[in-house]
Amino acid sequence: MSELYPLKFEPILKEKIWGGQALVNRYYKKADPSVKYGESWEISAVSENLSVVSNGFLAGNNIEELIEVYMGDITGDAVYDKFGLEFPLLIKLIEAREDLSIQVHPGNEMAWERHKGYGKTEMWYILESEKESRIFTGFKEPTDKDTYLKALKSGDLSQIMNVESPEPGDVFFTPAGRIHAIGAGIILAEIQQTSDITYRIFDWNRKDQDGNERELHTDLAIEAIDFEAAGTNSIRVNPTLNKTENLVNCEFFITNIICFNELISKDYNLIDSFIIYICIEGEFLIRWDGNSEPVIKGETVLLPAMIKDVVLEPSPQARLLEIFINEDINKYRSKN
Repeated sequence: MSELYPLKFEPILKEKIWGGQALVNRYYKKADPSVKYGESWEISAVSENLSVVSNGFLAGNNIEELIEVYMGDITGDAVYDKFGLEFPLLIKLIEAREDLSIQVHPGNEMAWERHKGYGKTEMWYILESEKESRIFTGFKEPTDKDTYLKALKSGDLSQIMNVESPEPGDVFFTPAGRIHAIGAGIILAEIQQTSDITYRIFDWNRKDQDGNERELHTDLAIEAIDFEAAGTNSIRVNPTLNKTENLVNCEFFITNIICFNELISKDYNLIDSFIIYICIEGEFLIRWDGNSEPVIKGETVLLPAMIKDVVLEPSPQARLLEIFINEDINKYRSKN
């Protein structure tokens, strides 16, 4: 019997002027339901926002302390060799009741040069969206700095951006350098590199409760923007029941979706990585080594790399995102 087990963490809730109450009311975060929460950081290794274990005998330990003790047994040997004590992914649930700022993130090279940190490539999985909701992602067509600055100065930046009408289940992959914004009426799961570096470009002239506008990072953003990143980048998948289907396969993470109403056996022996499950619908049990751990909608679980064989048991049906790091997707296999 292995010492480690599927790990849950205390959500780190972020109050935002543009947030709402759904993360508490519909995704079961334990917090004041009257507060506007925009983000729930499910797993984080960002400085001063280290996730703390909430279940089992390791409860109270933060994610850095876990990796310091268990090293590759938690993250996988290859991941540990590359990232050391820093867990490489940041997992969030986000609710936007208002349009979020238009922003861009730097890539690894620029982020390291400027901030001594990692860049930020990310993906969104749409959980809920209202009829008029929008996703702003990239430009309508490749543009140049002068056109961009003119639109920014006139307040018309959104007019030269590519705008999508998202539906639940849609995926948006946003490499570093692609400008983007989450529109009002959207709840989503975000998978990203461990980075909190954001260059805010335009905030819709919004003011906080004290009448102040938020800081913009116009000069920093110019060099980070990929002016060739244009057109649609949405991924629409109708998952096959009881199969594992890939959504995103990039150098920083791999994300799959599993919709199931029968037992799913998972064999991770050829993956040298942790596994993350985000339960986005229903509930299920993780069974391993004669043990079990229940997972409900809105919960995120970290499966340590040393646990190689699990069975997922739906109750009676569930949908989850499966996330890991692996340079060779062809090594991944599941018995389903």
